Amino acid sequence: MELAPDPVDGTPLTAEEYEAVRAAVAAGGRGGAWTLNSLFAGWRDVVEDVEEGYGPCAPEFDDDLSCRDALGRAWPLLPPRVRAIRRPELDELDGRFRAATVPWPDRPEEGPRWWHRRIPLVLEAEAGLPRPGGWPLGWEILPFPKPDGVRVVEWGRP
Repeated sequence: MELAPDPVDGTPLTAEEYEAVRAAVAAGGRGGAWTLNSLFAGWRDVVEDVEEGYGPCAPEFDDDLSCRDALGRAWPLLPPRVRAIRRPELDELDGRFRAATVPWPDRPEEGPRWWHRRIPLVLEAEAGLPRPGGWPLGWEILPFPKPDGVRVVEWGRP
């Protein structure tokens, strides 16, 4: 597993810490060939997609958040030193995601799986397709009107 040494003292992780990371990721990932680094890379990819303007529909967005779900399940199982090493990176990605999204109306912004209760600020939609309630197709299934802060940008215009 590729994990940098402790940035404070440079001490490499012990074999026990590596094994604990593997076990935590396996438990959090619920199968698959995940590593801690791949969970972070997946979360980074989602954050970047949301920052640029999110194109897929709401169910796909929910599915894309599965890497953050797995990271959230694994996080409390990680050795404390590994959490301390990776905490700044997680906080930075979570902060960027919050900045590129708005919370669901009338829902708590924090708590377990808070990332599922947010909507990208910019949603992409194919030009000329209907927009029920102002939402791009595939987003109208949300149980509330499109928040004013959410912009829909069209693609596919000649």
